Amino acid sequence: MELNLNKRKKQKGDNSTPSNHTNSNSEVFASCSFASLGLHPTLCDQLKERLGFEAPTLVQAQSIPVILSGRHVLVNAATGTGKTVAYLAPVIHQLQKCDPRIQRSDGTFVLVLVPTHELCMQVYEILQKLLHRFHWIVPGYIMGGESRSKEKARLRKGISILVATPGRLLDHLKNTSSFSYTNLRWIIFDEADRILELGYGKDIEDILSILGSKQQKSVGKCNTNSQIAEVQRQNLLLSATLNEKVNHLAKISLDNPVMVGLDKKIELQLTHQDVEPMEFNGNDILGKNGKPQSSSTEEYKLPTQLLQRYINVPCGSRLVVLLAILQHLFEKESSQKVVVFFSTCAAVDFHYSLVSGFQWLSHLQSDIDVKQLFLKCNTFRLHGNMNHEDRRTTFHAFKTEKSALLLSTDVAARGLDFPKVRCIIQYDPPGEATEYVHRVGRTARIGEKGDSLLFLQPVETDYLHGLEKHGVTLTEYPLQKLLDSFPLFGIRYHPKNFVSVDTHPWVVSLQKALESFTSSELKMKKMAQNAFCSWVRAYTAHRGELKGIFMVKKLHLGHVARSFALKEQPSLVNKSLQKQTKKRMRDQKQKTVSKKRKVAKR
Repeated sequence: MELNLNKRKKQKGDNSTPSNHTNSNSEVFASCSFASLGLHPTLCDQLKERLGFEAPTLVQAQSIPVILSGRHVLVNAATGTGKTVAYLAPVIHQLQKCDPRIQRSDGTFVLVLVPTHELCMQVYEILQKLLHRFHWIVPGYIMGGESRSKEKARLRKGISILVATPGRLLDHLKNTSSFSYTNLRWIIFDEADRILELGYGKDIEDILSILGSKQQKSVGKCNTNSQIAEVQRQNLLLSATLNEKVNHLAKISLDNPVMVGLDKKIELQLTHQDVEPMEFNGNDILGKNGKPQSSSTEEYKLPTQLLQRYINVPCGSRLVVLLAILQHLFEKESSQKVVVFFSTCAAVDFHYSLVSGFQWLSHLQSDIDVKQLFLKCNTFRLHGNMNHEDRRTTFHAFKTEKSALLLSTDVAARGLDFPKVRCIIQYDPPGEATEYVHRVGRTARIGEKGDSLLFLQPVETDYLHGLEKHGVTLTEYPLQKLLDSFPLFGIRYHPKNFVSVDTHPWVVSLQKALESFTSSELKMKKMAQNAFCSWVRAYTAHRGELKGIFMVKKLHLGHVARSFALKEQPSLVNKSLQKQTKKRMRDQKQKTVSKKRKVAKR
């Protein structure tokens, strides 16, 4: 059987204009079906009925036959291209055909490692849908924040496919004697780059040391001739971006793997028979020039239907402009979802409280001024400092809402599939350039349209050059046109001459109202001050090339305070920055003196 991947057909409804950087990973193929890939008919029905997959995406068409062959696989594909189904479908296919049927008492056959609670729950929910007709295959999850005793009881009963975060998995491997994994056949690393970025590298090495990394064989029932036989371990590694840490994990966990999606030309021309020769050399992930892939030059893979824009806005007007854009989005199309990314948990909490409580004068026909919520939409927040139950509630609520706003840190940036997210707003640019890819990946998923908007201050526009190095080009958002469209106390403002953003009458009016709202409530003012402090600390924490772009000394901290609806700059941060500056000066002097002494000794 040969898959002609050159004959491609976009999913229904994708008639958007391609962006500058194209990618075909989310396309589906008229000549290819899940059945033609070798999957069980019942599983194909579940993919269509429960998940809405009429035909496989490119990454699924490439990955599924290789995984079914038993080879180790390294998948590098854009976010939102169906990678989860790409590994779950073939694994479920193999488990359902075991004869005799597997039982709970057989323990764990499949282990899926994920970086966050939310992704853990998402993979588990997809498993529940796919296993609806295969009731003897039991899915389960373990993660930090859950009751260890309840998890221990579930593991004792047996979980066929286990989704886990690394820290909690290692805990049970070391301390839960009833955890049976002698039949373990698959270890899957989903969002491997994020797992490593969160500092789980040592945990992963310990887990592989306990479970065995590559060649381990186990006695299992997963065969079709009713004989107990040895089965070979199969490891899968999936990542949207590649770096040295992912390269290292691939070397220690994958045995002569097939690589999927590492080269765009190969993606477009690959057939089923051509997949196997793409083998990992055990040393480096190679780029198009034959040299090791570098995160500083690697081209980012983004959906073709994603419209990417940036907005150049002065620091003091950031908050007003954010609210203006949100109001415009929800008035233009009431039934939609928007995600706004912030750099800190405190910033999420402050903006959540502000959006949920801020009221604005409305000039009605009756000439009576009435205050009403500025943003009339369901608003949610999500960050790592929330307790587990609140995170779970937010995750499920935002998924099921038809129209909602989510304010979040990067905890929502990886792997999460929120249906119908139309716009991603990066209010604070990500600390790592690669994180840009994952944030915008929450929209334009599986052929759907999507918009992304990056907030930049005038002193930060060099950030765009960094994205251009990776093949990502953004167009500027027409801010002035948007601001001019808002009525000022019932009268639409039309300036004859150009008016700067800071002095725009509508901006000035809204800024005063926000500052009045914040100062009138002690709790809001305290939250604003905490958010201000955390934002400045995060701003100073940029590393590498970004450190030269995001420099606190280029900022006017009074204007930063305005962006948190504060009339005055909190003195705490100013004193802290002064101390940091003095310390850096002392350290620099000491280094200079030490160098002079060394030279003198020579």
